[in-house]
Amino acid sequence: MRIISGSFKGKKILEPKDIKTRPLKDLTKESIFNIIKHSNKFKIDLNNSYILDLFSGVGSFGIECLSRGVKKVIFVENYLGVLPLLKKNLLNLKSVQNYEIIEKNIYNENIFLELNNKFDIIFLDPPYKDKNLNNLFYKIKDQKILKKDGIIILHRHKNEKDSFPSSFKFIEQKIYGISKIIFLSYLN
Repeated sequence: MRIISGSFKGKKILEPKDIKTRPLKDLTKESIFNIIKHSNKFKIDLNNSYILDLFSGVGSFGIECLSRGVKKVIFVENYLGVLPLLKKNLLNLKSVQNYEIIEKNIYNENIFLELNNKFDIIFLDPPYKDKNLNNLFYKIKDQKILKKDGIIILHRHKNEKDSFPSSFKFIEQKIYGISKIIFLSYLN
């Protein structure tokens, strides 16, 4: 697994050895960034963006954002099987300091109250069998952490059936192998 584009293009990202974590595949990640860059369904300027990477794992999505010059990335991860790899992957970027790691469980603590930014992109990559997503969407809405024109990108198993609160609208969905990527925004 590598960084696809930007100032760290080609740099290797360390991967977990266990089967509990499934890092975002390079092809899927590349497709996500092509959609962000070229979609006419939303407007995101990565260079001026604040990113929230929930269930960040080894940091593949957020690190790609850092490589592409975003303002800041907040990584949220508490699984001890990947936290050391996330930290090592970020340290390997050497001079980059526009990130923060929050080592807390998203469901057990209200971490959103601690955040000082509103986000242009919230990337959600929960375990495939996670059934608590509605709780997260309600917290995102209630705490107003997504910018008005921001997007949520959700990585799920292609067979997973999710429903979303009515305050969010479905923008687009793409399937890559066993994964699907769903783009959502606030309902205006």
